[in-house]
Amino acid sequence: MISVEQAVQIISNNVDATRVSKEINVSDAIDYVLFDDVISPINMPPFRQSAMDGYALNSHDSNEYILIGEVKAGDHHQPNLKAGEAIRIFTGAPVPDSANAVIMQEKTHVVEDSLSIQIEIKTNANIRRLGEQAKKGEVALKKGAKLNPASIAFLATLGITKIKVYKKPSIAILVTGNELAKSGSLLQYGQVYESNAIMLSVALKQLGYDKVTMHKVNDDYGNTLSLLDTLISEHDVVLVSGGISVGDYDFVGKALNELNVTEFFYKVKQKPGKPLFFGKKDDKIIFALPGNPAAALSCFYIYVLSVLEKSSGNVNFSLNRTQAISTTDYIKRGDRAQFLKAIYNNGKVEILDGQSSSMLHTFALSNALVYLSEIAESIKKNDEVEVILLPIN
Repeated sequence: MISVEQAVQIISNNVDATRVSKEINVSDAIDYVLFDDVISPINMPPFRQSAMDGYALNSHDSNEYILIGEVKAGDHHQPNLKAGEAIRIFTGAPVPDSANAVIMQEKTHVVEDSLSIQIEIKTNANIRRLGEQAKKGEVALKKGAKLNPASIAFLATLGITKIKVYKKPSIAILVTGNELAKSGSLLQYGQVYESNAIMLSVALKQLGYDKVTMHKVNDDYGNTLSLLDTLISEHDVVLVSGGISVGDYDFVGKALNELNVTEFFYKVKQKPGKPLFFGKKDDKIIFALPGNPAAALSCFYIYVLSVLEKSSGNVNFSLNRTQAISTTDYIKRGDRAQFLKAIYNNGKVEILDGQSSSMLHTFALSNALVYLSEIAESIKKNDEVEVILLPIN
């Protein structure tokens, strides 16, 4: 059995960013990672642009100016201003080359076509420079940038419609167990409704992974072996939930071994999630997660998500961690590291009751995990603790 830190390091050492790219529409690129630098095809802004409503002027020694016209956003004409002349101008409108400042309208006084300036005029005031955001031919966004709404909008302002991104992995989720019943069906004695596949698929969808399939297999070795063989051949990542322990009807470990999956580790000195398996077959990644749902979800966030992000080109990904003041006491039993379901808010964290690996009702309230190392024995109220923020908002 290895430590949490060893498990994280082993995974990091054995997972690489994909070298496979694809071209997609900019509008569909949310949460993808840029495969290449994006070179700006234009200057942005493509002309000197007014930053506000007011007056563009060609300054001279007096604060009095003659108004000779106006320019609004979208106009194509460019008035030629002589010293002492000004035009009415609006936010986003092109500033004439002959103007050297824009004065906000609140700092002026106008009578007919006579303009009085009430402040000191500073050269280039309130003028957005040509190419201020991006210059033609220069890098607008660097390779490796993860695309969010702002970066997608930025690319759109440059007139870019398609970009090359890292291909995201295709993912299969396999749940095992005779006891699992489909939601909506009549629950027989001895059965529970299956939730892990739904839980993991929703978490993946929320995080931008949409190439996900869900599968179920009963506790039968032949069927487990056959389905795992198919899923590994057809997907980049396989997440198995349940069947990895050493009970008489736990067949996942035996099947993975027969399929020549290289085991990097099995069992981590942690709670919840001790029976965690990580392995590979060629370039395919396999995680066998615990069957208990809270344990499976904890392992997904702590281990699986970093693999998916790295595989998708986001090589510097890590969950946000912070220090917080505990508002509760907690006594650890045993010598394993623990990930405790918790609510973090404004520098304080509440460790919740119901820390069992089977309990989702407290996980449903949580936005964080408090990490308690192997050597730690307890947490007292007002202790500073390490908090892992979950990417759920």
